Amino acid sequence: MSMSLRDQLLQAGLISKKQAEQAAKQPHHQRQDRGQKKPLSAADQQRQAAQQAARQAADKARAEKIAQDQARSRQQQEKAERKARHAQIKQLVEQNRLPKVEGDDLYNFIDGTKIRRIPVAAETRLKLGNGQLRLVRCEGRYEVVPASIAERIAERDERAVIPRVVAAETKPDENDPYKDFVVPDDLIW
Repeated sequence: MSMSLRDQLLQAGLISKKQAEQAAKQPHHQRQDRGQKKPLSAADQQRQAAQQAARQAADKARAEKIAQDQARSRQQQEKAERKARHAQIKQLVEQNRLPKVEGDDLYNFIDGTKIRRIPVAAETRLKLGNGQLRLVRCEGRYEVVPASIAERIAERDERAVIPRVVAAETKPDENDPYKDFVVPDDLIW
């Protein structure tokens, strides 16, 4: 005679006697429904679709908020970095600038589209002309600093250093009546 599945599982030791009794007490229809899903009604389908749409909208709003927070954080970080670079430039200029000179000897230079001038000594004028000294803009003022310091300032902000205008080496025109006359480098205009 063949044994029932329950008896075979008990004999093999795969289930306990208590588990077998619980399975016998459970109604038959509950055991069959365990793995199967009932078809959803139209109202349930609509409710589920609305919940899914609400979840997607919430996820989208969360992603947008995260993106806005990251952008705001990036802007604040960039602002802090700009402020730190400006402070470094200011410190470099204050520590390394040449003292101001009072007098009528002015050095003219071009800043953007405007011609500016600052008072300088004759020695300073020569050093500005040959590139040993450079002009920098800091807090609306122009200062004269050594070329090595100007390079360090340019690393932080290129716009703070006034570009040097170097005369281009060009061939004189054959028909130019002034080709034999040389314009001195230290010409004051």
